[in-house]
Amino acid sequence: MNSKLRRCLPWTRLASLAIMAGAMTSLQAQPALKDAFKNTFLIGAALNEDQFSGKGGCADSLIPAQFNTISPENVLKWESIHPDPRHYRFSSADRYVKYGEKHGMFVIGHTLVWHHQTPDWVFLDGTGAPIGREALLNRMEEHITRVVKRYRGRIRGWDVVNEALSEDGTLRDSSWLKIIVKIISSKLTNRPRSRPKAELYYNDYSLENAPNARERSP
Repeated sequence: MNSKLRRCLPWTRLASLAIMAGAMTSLQAQPALKDAFKNTFLIGAALNEDQFSGKGGCADSLIPAQFNTISPENVLKWESIHPDPRHYRFSSADRYVKYGEKHGMFVIGHTLVWHHQTPDWVFLDGTGAPIGREALLNRMEEHITRVVKRYRGRIRGWDVVNEALSEDGTLRDSSWLKIIVKIISSKLTNRPRSRPKAELYYNDYSLENAPNARERSP
């Protein structure tokens, strides 16, 4: 640092800069998280669309350097990928999967069935009335088969059912529950006809803090 800059900065600021520089040097000397735990478990990150499209700022270099598995925030959710009965929109999901493949990551698909971010049309017939159980099961199966087949052999783990339990451990009061009743058993005991060649998960949160939810989870 030149003498002119030293005169402009108080000694406390200089000390802070020195500490930061030392910390950065130490950090650079440490192994990446994915390498430190490579023989134990995967290190994951949930990515938004900017982050897997090269618009994530500092995350663009941080993510591939530190992580070896990824999950998407929104691009594989029903409302994003299948917004109306006649159309699928795969472009963003395609970019997500290609990003993971480019960096040699274990790619997770999130999520196939959820009470949130699912369009209203999924539960309604052409007149706007609620559809029956068999009709909804068929609609769900068609959606799952179409999406999973597209990424067969590329997405290596699927969150099939997401957050079907309330925090007290009871089944969540949702349109899925009202129409189908036993969605968890239905989708986790019967693999989709598409044979995804992937791990299949039930995904939830706070189960470790709620004994009732733990006991009732699949």
